[in-house]
Amino acid sequence: MSVRPEEIDRGTARLSGLPEHPVPLLNIANVLTVARIVLVPLFVLALFAEGGHDTRWRVIAAAVFGLAAITDRFDGQLARKYGLVTDFGKLADPIADKALIGAALIGLSVLGDLPWWITLVICGRELGITLLRLVVVRRGVIPAGRGGKLKTLVQSVAIALLVLPLSGAFATAGMMLMYLAVALTVITGLDYVGQAARVWVAGGRARNESRA
Repeated sequence: MSVRPEEIDRGTARLSGLPEHPVPLLNIANVLTVARIVLVPLFVLALFAEGGHDTRWRVIAAAVFGLAAITDRFDGQLARKYGLVTDFGKLADPIADKALIGAALIGLSVLGDLPWWITLVICGRELGITLLRLVVVRRGVIPAGRGGKLKTLVQSVAIALLVLPLSGAFATAGMMLMYLAVALTVITGLDYVGQAARVWVAGGRARNESRA
């Protein structure tokens, strides 16, 4: 009895734990990630509307930022639950996060609501990690880890509090969370550097073995 090639491929996929069919690039998880990127300029427009300190527009900006931040939680959950993880998603998801967080931090600093040193530390780390991902992508993809997700969550909550027209204890809580976010940013950044080094070494070893 002959066995068709496609049956062999499906059997190999089941044994290896891989999905039997390729994951489509256009799926709900990736759509949410792209939507988050699209919301970034809308957030910036709302943040700077009427001079940047209009109460109504600051509330709108916080709402847009919150909506964009929520998509970060759902796209990852949907991708893992329904097997929609793609290399595009692994790369685009952290880039979308960095675009949103970076726009918010820079905007708040321009408006004088956040010290520039915090913005430079966080944005510098995010830019460096993004470039690092692109450098090692030929040898492997570094997915966003739990530490990175926690860092993004703390950053998002802190930014939301600072974007809202709050004062007193709430404004203080926002700054305290922002200091915590800076600490997590540095710690997770060092962790990503270690991961990148391991991926680079492992990828190089795999290439050498394939040529042997």
